[in-house]
Amino acid sequence: MDDLGQTLDSVGPRLRALRKQRQTTLADLSTETGISVSTLSRLESGDRKPTLELLLPLAKAHGVTLDELVDAPPTGDPRIHLRPVTRHGMTMLPLTKRAGGIQAYKIVIPPGARDRPDTPQTHEGYEWLYVLNGRLRLILGDHDIVLTPGEAAEFDTHVPHWFGAADNQPVEFLSLFGKQGERAHFRAKPRENG
Repeated sequence: MDDLGQTLDSVGPRLRALRKQRQTTLADLSTETGISVSTLSRLESGDRKPTLELLLPLAKAHGVTLDELVDAPPTGDPRIHLRPVTRHGMTMLPLTKRAGGIQAYKIVIPPGARDRPDTPQTHEGYEWLYVLNGRLRLILGDHDIVLTPGEAAEFDTHVPHWFGAADNQPVEFLSLFGKQGERAHFRAKPRENG
């Protein structure tokens, strides 16, 4: 099968995933786009080939670009198009898109968004944090630490941990996270003797 055929065949599952992610029914999407429920169903199942007339209103309804909807190959544009995600009171901007390995995020936590340090979490992996702006409160096991701009911390996420804004100002930081326990590695020139 050629690249165009593969691209068109992958649109149906992507449409279904986007609709489910938005928790929208076919009927609701039909009302929003003016496309019949049966056509939407056939597009998602792959029984109908997508056309530009069908994809444009669907991309608009799902809040994605047409390129994202069809998973178009990169065009050489070096800009990063971040899609922020808000979860547990934090806004996370993914800085990497590859599956597996270390993932990078810029995280913004408004003051008071995570006022529950009594619920530390544990999970598989290793995390490295670097504070850009504000003050980050990090509870790590028995330690209660406040990190300021330019400070970093790294820890095994099996250790109970929680983080949030340390005061009434938002905090912004970078997070590198590896599910398989990868640690951040720094390369430095050996020190010269003498």
